[in-house]
Parts: sequence; C-alpha cells; structure tokens
Amino acid sequence: MMQHPVGWHVELEFEEDNHHTRAAGLVRLPDGSEVRSHGYASRHPSDSNQPRVGEEVAGARALNDMATKLLTKAHDEIDEASGRTSHPLTP
Repeated sequence: MMQHPVGWHVELEFEEDNHHTRAAGLVRLPDGSEVRSHGYASRHPSDSNQPRVGEEVAGARALNDMATKLLTKAHDEIDEASGRTSHPLTP
C-alpha cells in the first residue's frame, strides 16, 4: 500500500499592546475538524519592550494548548472506536 504524505498547517496570530501579547492558534485537520488554541504573555514593568519575546512566549503557550487539545481529541477517538478508556500520556 502506497502512503501519501500528510501535512498540517498551523496558523498563529498575535495581538499586542505595550504590556500583553495574545496568541490564537488554529490547525485544520484532514478530517475537516479544527483545533483552536490560545496563549498569553505579560511583560513585567521592569522588562524592556521586546515584542518578539512576547510573541515567542504567547505562541509557545498556544502551541502547548493545541498539543493538549490534540491529545484529548485523539484519545476520545480511540475510546470511541475501541469501546475502552485510553490513558493519555502527560506531555
């Protein structure tokens, strides 16, 4: 059986002000479902304003949220197909 490559495109968008960064993540899966996630970062008042760092922190938190949601989705599908309860590994 020949396998076809599968790819996912993850989108991250950011909203920022001088002290906060919000990241919104989205991945559309081949089955047509979507997983959305969020992450936040706050700049300490004594830190210099470095928007890239806020994006990295908020983006990493959004991707972590997405990973947790994808694991839950996968285990729910395993449970439904097998009729048993699977046990997700904690990342």
